[in-house]
This record gives sequence, structure tokens and C-alpha cells, in this order.
Amino acid sequence: MIGRGVLVAAAAAAAGWVARAAWGAVPALGASRAAIKPYAAASPRYRDSRFHNSDPSSSLPAGSQSGLAKAFLTRGTTGRPRREIPLATPLAPAAAGELAVTWFGHSSVLVEVDGRRVLADPVWSERVSPSSVVGPARMHPVPMSLADLPAIDAVVISHDHYDHLDQATVTALARTQETVFVVPLGVGAHLRRWNVPDERIVELDWDEQAEVAGLTLTCTEARHFSGRGIARDTTLWASWVIAGPQRKVFFGGDSGYTPRFADLGRAHGPFDVTLLPVGAYDERWPDIHMNPEEAVRTHLDVGGALLIPIHWATFNLAFHPWGEPIARVADAAAAAGVTMAVPMVGQRIDALRPPTQKTWWDELG
Repeated sequence: MIGRGVLVAAAAAAAGWVARAAWGAVPALGASRAAIKPYAAASPRYRDSRFHNSDPSSSLPAGSQSGLAKAFLTRGTTGRPRREIPLATPLAPAAAGELAVTWFGHSSVLVEVDGRRVLADPVWSERVSPSSVVGPARMHPVPMSLADLPAIDAVVISHDHYDHLDQATVTALARTQETVFVVPLGVGAHLRRWNVPDERIVELDWDEQAEVAGLTLTCTEARHFSGRGIARDTTLWASWVIAGPQRKVFFGGDSGYTPRFADLGRAHGPFDVTLLPVGAYDERWPDIHMNPEEAVRTHLDVGGALLIPIHWATFNLAFHPWGEPIARVADAAAAAGVTMAVPMVGQRIDALRPPTQKTWWDELG
């Protein structure tokens, strides 16, 4: 009889072989741990071959993975709207404005600051997954093709999860735009694997900055995690300060709440606009995704003027109803006296003259 230990060892070996084979066969998985480590190892946040949050954080409670997987498979239509999500026709002025934001859905935003354009976390693929046939799919079309985007001065990436770093989008932008990719430590290794020229990649640790086209792009703290395969936290996650000579925007990327945002505000604020995540929260992972009320608190902590919510409406990544994030953040913003603009997908908001808010989401569920 074959012992159980032998069977377990054989299964583990087979799983390891499959993972290694998949890593070579599926470029979307990105770079290997070995390729990432030389760019990550010098960071004070990199210990024991992984990055760490400043505040202790757990992505999921121990032993909850199997129950969570079952819950996702049986959640039905939770998190989906009852009606079709409306799209606005994106506007792309010939010259970038003084301060404007175009929201393409989820966390993909085009930011105009002092006549320059920065594209943040661009994801144009149908699914946020290494597979084209399984994984969370879009709940609305992309409102503008990549080919129709205006000239981009810089692309910033918050971290390497599939809903924020998309191989197909990155490779298309590298081919069609003469832009620079500004990313947290380790993420550049993914881009190199996807044939983005090294001279067009700027890799930063928290509190480091780069000057691009007259803008100062500062990599700042977030409370999250990373990983595109089995390995976790091999690359850094970040928020971003996008600062021009006159105007300044804070892009929160994807983060749980942390009191350290108040320190960030004192160091880099105040901000004319904050772009903060409000969706995909759950009591099972409170450390790594802020809820809507915490988004308003973060806006206040960093010294924001206009709040524009992101990280909702496009991919079904949690268990809350589709419209709950925006309803909750609207109530919290009103209670705190915070000015907020909620664009339709594809809508360009002039942040110096925000339009009268229409609650376009109310009837969608």
C-alpha cells in the first residue's frame, strides 16, 4: 500500500510542476519571484522574501479560504445591477485641462493635471484573470478604445492584482503610446516580461518620486497585498501623489484604511482631488479594502477637496449589492460635509467646475 505521506508528496510535486509550467505558458501571470527579487530586496519593507504593510494586516482569516470560495460560487446575482449600466461618451480635449478626471470604470482613470495626462491602473480586458474564459468579467463595456485615448504622459500602477495591472492593456499602451510606466517596486519585472522597454519603466519605493513631463509622481503608502499567482506579496503596493506646479491629486489605488493616511496628508497634502476606493469591502477582509465610510475618512485625513469614488461598478469582487458602495459613500460624504462627484462610466469631470450631481445609479439596483 502506498503511504498517505507519499501520495501527499507526489501531489505537491505535481502541483509544483503544473504551477511552474503555467508560469512559463501564461505570460499574464507576470514575472517569477526570482526575476522580481533583485528590484525588491533593497527596500526596508521587504523582509523574508516578501513586502509588509506598516500596520499588521491579514488578507483573509486563517482557514477561511475554502468557505470563501464556496460563498463566491453560490452568491448568485449578488453584486450585479438589475439594469444595464449607462455609459457616457468620453471627451478628450486636444489639450489636457488644469484639473479633470475621466473614469473608465473600476480604478481606471485618466487624470489631467496642469496640462498633463496621467492614466492610472488601466484595465481594458474583459476579465480580471490570467484566463480569458474564467474569472470576474465586466458588467459594462469599456467606454473608449485604447486607440482613441489622447497622448498620455505617464501611466501609474498601484499594484499587480489583475483588476489593476492588465497585461493586454499594458502591452497595447507600450506599443501605441510613447509613455512612461511609473510603478511600485517589483512591478517593473512584470512589465519587462511583457517586453516593455526598460528605459520606459520607473520603479519606486514608498516616499520616492519621479519627475515626468513637468509632474512630480510620488509613490506613497497603502495597506494592501499583492500577487498574480501562488506567491503573495513579492511586489509592492502603493497609492500615488500626482502633483503639478499648481494642482495636486491623490490616487488611492486599492487599500484598507490606515491612520498613516493622516501622516501622508501632512507630508503631501492638501489635495484638489482624491480618487479613493469604495467597493469590494467585506468584514472578512477589513484590513485590505476600505469601506465607503473609511474612504470619506481617508479623504479628510489627506486633506482632500473633491472626492471621486473609484473601485466599484465594473467587476463583481465581493458580496455587497452593486449600488451599496455609492449609496453609503454618498451618505457618509453628506454627513461629513465632503464635496463629492460621482461620474458615469466614461464621464469626464472638470474638477474646478464639477457638474450638478445626478444620482444615475439609483434605479440600477
